[in-house]
Amino acid sequence: MKIQQKHVIQSMFNALQYISYYHSPDFIQAMTNAYEKETHKAAKNAITQILINSKMAALGKRPMCQDTGIVNVFVEVGMGVTWAADLSLEEMINEGVRQAFTYADNPLRASIVKDPLFTRVNTKDNTPAVIHMKVVKGNQLNFIVAAKGCGSENKAKFSVLAPDDNIVDWVLKTIPTMGAGWCPPGMIGIGVGGTAEKAMLMAKESLMESIDIQDIAQKPNPSNLEKLRMELFNKINNLGIGAQGLGGLTTVLDVKIKDYPTHAASQAVAMIPNCAATRHLHFSLDGSGVAQLPQVDMDSYPQLEMDYSQYKKVDLNNLTRKQMAHWHIGDTLLLTGLIITGRDAVHKRLKQMLDNGEGLPKGVDFDNKFIYYVGPVDAVGDEVIGPAGPTTATRMDKFTDMMLDNTNILGMIGKAERGEDSIRIIKKHKATYLIAVGGAAYLISKSIQKAKKVAFKEMGMEAIYEFEVKDMPVTVAVDVQGNNIHSIFQNIQMKS
Repeated sequence: MKIQQKHVIQSMFNALQYISYYHSPDFIQAMTNAYEKETHKAAKNAITQILINSKMAALGKRPMCQDTGIVNVFVEVGMGVTWAADLSLEEMINEGVRQAFTYADNPLRASIVKDPLFTRVNTKDNTPAVIHMKVVKGNQLNFIVAAKGCGSENKAKFSVLAPDDNIVDWVLKTIPTMGAGWCPPGMIGIGVGGTAEKAMLMAKESLMESIDIQDIAQKPNPSNLEKLRMELFNKINNLGIGAQGLGGLTTVLDVKIKDYPTHAASQAVAMIPNCAATRHLHFSLDGSGVAQLPQVDMDSYPQLEMDYSQYKKVDLNNLTRKQMAHWHIGDTLLLTGLIITGRDAVHKRLKQMLDNGEGLPKGVDFDNKFIYYVGPVDAVGDEVIGPAGPTTATRMDKFTDMMLDNTNILGMIGKAERGEDSIRIIKKHKATYLIAVGGAAYLISKSIQKAKKVAFKEMGMEAIYEFEVKDMPVTVAVDVQGNNIHSIFQNIQMKS
């Protein structure tokens, strides 16, 4: 039978919508196991939010994370495939991406910019996808479709080691340098051998495999590669980085390794993490119709609820620096009041305006408020805003002094650690840095009562919003004394 164009497009559309709100059962089980054994309070709270968010997203059919990713597609094309199509396979895939990301009932955030070196204009439909094709025997198409968020993608690492260098040593030295911006707990994919680009591709491909490390642990005769996976799994988790970098027992849910023959003088090694919003789906097309996707068993989720009794309520509209002085790292807060949003592009534009003597944009009141590093998904139906989880705060480090000097903000809300210079600046201004849980975007969005764009509206998800929040859950990561909850990264690097 011929592969029909409409079936490829519809299958791509279905797959991308599906993975935007459904975690795979292996991930849910692995996270549940991590929750059950976790003894560290802050880490257990983060895992709780991720699992609750996952179930909410599945029930609401809305994105589990506001970063709905750059689309990665691995497709094996059978040598016997025949076509009923006017478009190329690449064009069919991208049409499916376009339709999935602009679907009115569940629009996904368009994050792809063209002309990456200069204008960086958003393509507005998240195309093009990154596509890898392979011709194989057979008469069908085999797809792996993934949506890779850049909080984790940006933490990819690569090195060419000497043939006798120890890969375990390199991994354990490198993992702490990745910080918490990749939203652990998640998976680590490693590619070894081949050439530079082959190693990177293998690392990415390995992340498309199911979580099976517990099965490997029970094998009576594991292979050398499986023994290496177990060694790395245990040693990475023993670093104590934990969920969201807050400490604890589980930093990785699995470690995957793929290898390939290489030159005798080389040992290329690549490492790519997958975050707590791991999203990928495998399906095949044989010409008989649209791909059938797996049914989701909602009973696979643990029965969890947010324990708000452990949180301190904070009235943002009447907050003072004197009150903030009583906060300590690790304190969990429920924020109510007005906050302002802004990500990379906003900070860059604000800097240009200040450098040009234009001042701050009209209609934006930063005074005595927190700025939330977020690029939300558009609202649908009666939503105030779509999923609105934090972005990696480290990217805003170079603007910290500018913002605290020129806006009188009280502090910032994001995810992951801050650099040492930023922490010194935060301390100097008696400001604070709060973290929200990366991977809990839909849960967080339910605390947003009102939302309006107040500046740079043409920038889409990068625009400045004013949010009115009620009981938004956050944790104090850097207090006014400059104490840092993520100091574990610096401690590990000092020890190594």
